[in-house]
Amino acid sequence: MKKLLLLQLFFVYLLRGLKPAFFLSPDGLSLLSLKSAVDQPSGQSIFADWNEDDATPCNWSGISCKNVSGFPDPRVVGIAVSGENLRGYIPSELGNLIYLRRLNLHNNNFYGSIPDQLFNATSLHSMFLYGNNLSGPLPPSICKLPRLQNIDLSNNSLSGSLPENLKNCKQLQRLILARNKFSGEIPDGIWPELDNLIQLDLSSNEFNGPIPSTIGELNSLSGTLNLSYNLLSGNLPKTLGELPVIVSFDLRHNNLSGEIPETGSFANQGPTAFLNNPLLCGFPLQKTCKNSSTSSSSGTQNSGETQKKGLTPGLILLISAADAVGVAVIGLIIVYIYWKNKDSSNGCSCTGKAKFGDNKKGKLCSGCSFACINGYRNEESEFEDNEKGEKSGKAEGELVAIDKGFSFELDELLRASAYVLGKSGLGIVYKVVLGNGIPVAVRRLGGEGGEQRYKEFVGEVQAIGKVKHPNVVKLRAYYWAPDEKLLISDFISNGNLANAMKGRNGQTSTSLSWSIRLKIAKGAARGLAYLHECSPRKFVHGDVKPSNILLDNEFRPYISDFGLNRLISITGNNPDSSSGGFIGGLPYKSVQTERTNSYRAPEARVLGNRATQKWDVYSFGVILLEMLTGKSPELSPTTSTSIEVPDLVRWVKKGFEEEKPLSDMVDPMLLQEVHAKKEVLAVFQVALACTEEDSEIRPRMKTVSENLERIGT
Repeated sequence: MKKLLLLQLFFVYLLRGLKPAFFLSPDGLSLLSLKSAVDQPSGQSIFADWNEDDATPCNWSGISCKNVSGFPDPRVVGIAVSGENLRGYIPSELGNLIYLRRLNLHNNNFYGSIPDQLFNATSLHSMFLYGNNLSGPLPPSICKLPRLQNIDLSNNSLSGSLPENLKNCKQLQRLILARNKFSGEIPDGIWPELDNLIQLDLSSNEFNGPIPSTIGELNSLSGTLNLSYNLLSGNLPKTLGELPVIVSFDLRHNNLSGEIPETGSFANQGPTAFLNNPLLCGFPLQKTCKNSSTSSSSGTQNSGETQKKGLTPGLILLISAADAVGVAVIGLIIVYIYWKNKDSSNGCSCTGKAKFGDNKKGKLCSGCSFACINGYRNEESEFEDNEKGEKSGKAEGELVAIDKGFSFELDELLRASAYVLGKSGLGIVYKVVLGNGIPVAVRRLGGEGGEQRYKEFVGEVQAIGKVKHPNVVKLRAYYWAPDEKLLISDFISNGNLANAMKGRNGQTSTSLSWSIRLKIAKGAARGLAYLHECSPRKFVHGDVKPSNILLDNEFRPYISDFGLNRLISITGNNPDSSSGGFIGGLPYKSVQTERTNSYRAPEARVLGNRATQKWDVYSFGVILLEMLTGKSPELSPTTSTSIEVPDLVRWVKKGFEEEKPLSDMVDPMLLQEVHAKKEVLAVFQVALACTEEDSEIRPRMKTVSENLERIGT
């Protein structure tokens, strides 16, 4: 009896001496396996508060829980341990978390293979493991998960072929396997089964063989179909043209061959989509296909031979004589009209240009070219005339109108009331009200410049002046003097988007409803797309931000300040130090310059990089995110201090990865407009595509504009 009592006391002693780890929930015990699998000391990592003494893991860093019916305690539904530079392996015990929905371990240094047992967690629908050092094949049991929607395993060292049973992932929406070592042919049988797939990125692997024709059956695809940087070969399947028109192709750096089809979605692609495929030819590449050109020339030759055989020598001579007579008659008529109009108009020019200071307006000659008759002057000839006829006046200054429908005198501009609107590295901007009550915006560039600088300046102004679009600010005139340069453009009455959205306190203006924001986004996209694709210089703006999107009283947006960087380099801008005679007409006022531009693309922050149109696309995407969330990239919504990507972009992407409710990310005011939820999500998708870190996979502004136009229509 005594021995039995001693034995009982011994067990009590043991129980008191043990830590009560067995009180931790089963989910907590499974999570501790992840802590144990990491090499880094736990006291210096996110695992510092993962204590085995806790009854529940729901308060641990990176863990989210939810109540599940039938269980008294919340269950683990999310693991978000990303960007912590953790080194270790992924433990198979995580597969015991049967209610786990989201696994985010990206941007760490996890190594080894993905354990097959992980897919016992049958509730898992989002798996973000990109940016690690994982190796081995893609587990064939991955599609045992009936709810799997998002797979991002990019930036690892995974290898092997793509398993055919991926077709069993019926709910899959995103499959991102870029920058791995996958090889072999892309299976043809996977794609017809993936009705919900909206993003496919297999770039930067070692896939070979042809592009499966069944990829054209991905009717839900949007954004970019990215198969670039592989070893794919053969002809482009015409079925890719059946993909939605909003899909952009990225097929660069492969071994594809043959003629590019011109049907369906192929017609919307630019040359960038097909670069570095030496054997590809046809539109939009500047490389004609030999077979088609040969057959075309031979057909033309045969047709010509047939025509020659069908014409007698006498008939040929008669046709030639008639042509000669016709040309002579037309020439005489043109000469007669020219001299008659010249005499009757007292030497007017086709441009209708008159020097400022004259009270008479230039007359439009009746015999002018078609462009002038339709209200568009020939800018090149006009600027040549300015240069030839007014060189003697450059010493005193020269005010030249670009738009002939907009005329005023130099003295009128000097006498006008002027108000400072703003100041930046691109000069001081004034609002000037002319004598007739018409306001204009005057940008004062200052700087020095001789005759050579004058020619360069005029050339740049000429290119800017040719741009005419309803969503781009019009340049009306310019002034040149050796120590003073001015640009006169339309004054847009309702300020800019930055002021309309907020007062930089993180709160969005309540006056901007969803319909107004969407209108602004669509108009600004149209203006930028025009500058990129249709303007004479195919401009790169280089400084897209809300303060450069002006608004009129009806909230129509206007892109401003494009083409100025080159002018600044010509003038050596320092408006404060200028001493020209024009200074008296414009007041000086201390104006706070703008803060560092947080809308710039990551590559734009590297000194020495040349500006590209993809910079503008990224900046526009950040503006979209700001209009959607009501948060500014200049005010971090998180504690992140990263300088590689603006905090706003990272914050939104993380929110989507963790599947946060839309109400947590969207401007609260927009939540009142219930009908807008679907449109808001669609614009989010456009914005996220624009803000891809890799500039090559960002869409063109033309594509961005087309995608926005489809929203809400």
